[in-house]
Amino acid sequence: MKLNIGIVGLPNVGKSTIFNALTETAKAGVANYPFCTIDPNVGIVDVPDERLQKLSEISNSEKIIPATIEFVDIAGLVKGASKGEGLGNQFLSNIRNVSAIAHVVRCFEDSDVVHVEGSVNPVRDAEIIETELILADLQTVEKRIEKVLKPAKSGNKEAKFELQALEKAKDILENIQPLRTNLDKFSEEEIEYMRKTIFPLTLKPIMYVANIGEEDLPEGEDNQYVKQIKEKAEKENAPVVVLSGKVEQELIEIPKEERKELLEAYGLKEPGLNKMIRTGYNLLDLITYFTTGEKETRAWTIKKGTKAPQAAGEIHSDFERGFIAAEVINYDELIKYGSMQKAKEAGAVRIEGKDYVVQDGDVMLFRFNV
Repeated sequence: MKLNIGIVGLPNVGKSTIFNALTETAKAGVANYPFCTIDPNVGIVDVPDERLQKLSEISNSEKIIPATIEFVDIAGLVKGASKGEGLGNQFLSNIRNVSAIAHVVRCFEDSDVVHVEGSVNPVRDAEIIETELILADLQTVEKRIEKVLKPAKSGNKEAKFELQALEKAKDILENIQPLRTNLDKFSEEEIEYMRKTIFPLTLKPIMYVANIGEEDLPEGEDNQYVKQIKEKAEKENAPVVVLSGKVEQELIEIPKEERKELLEAYGLKEPGLNKMIRTGYNLLDLITYFTTGEKETRAWTIKKGTKAPQAAGEIHSDFERGFIAAEVINYDELIKYGSMQKAKEAGAVRIEGKDYVVQDGDVMLFRFNV
């Protein structure tokens, strides 16, 4: 399942610092000047999940394999990107290829770190990028309208359907609004058409990442900039993750056994990046199911609403093709009984067929025949 999250933002807001901390690498260049990141950096990140350790203990597994999610660090954007300013065309091309957006906004003051707009204002910064994405989408929609207008007027049903969806999108974008906040104006078929045909940037789900200074930890509750971006996000029904990129970077630079002490010093229960990863996972509408045994305990990523045969297909295509049934027990139930054997003796392990919709936390064993 190829799903990824693009980390975007104006230059010098902390994108690459956060990306480096996420991936525990120094792949993304970090410097105090615009366009430090040119080509996108890609990192595969483990999804933190405490359930894996407990399942592994129950099964006495030799190893644990967590679910993963891909993050892409994309070059900083400036005004006029939709017209090719800065690295605009490259930026827009890169962002078109991701499944969702993590929009990093600067919520800290630091005279040593240049702000491309001259001052700290996260809402303004967010709107600069949003406007460029809207203008880029508007160009795409207008070009597509030119293509389908003639066949639509001649009575072609498919073209008429396209034109109807495109004209709705054009009206929204001309009012400088993103498509994702106007989904109620489209049918499900129209939304699906746009996602598969014109790949709108403003239709992608988004979360905001408020990058605060270490003095504002743990939650930045008194930080005026955090309050401002949360107010904007609330109107859009978008999640906000508050973290300090500087502290997250510090955490990965010290031995793992010392990290808990540093977290406690800042009043944190876990790294802020854990919240960012989980929020990204939810943003993509993903859930986790598990397989567990002596060899390994493993988390598998599927879209919410996936049925058992397709979930089995994530392990191997043969499992889906020859699917017969699945033995299923949810994680909480299994923990309650303490072992798979006791759960089976209590009749808590169910046999589910092809129409079963897999739930987050299901522990599954597939029966198949090829």
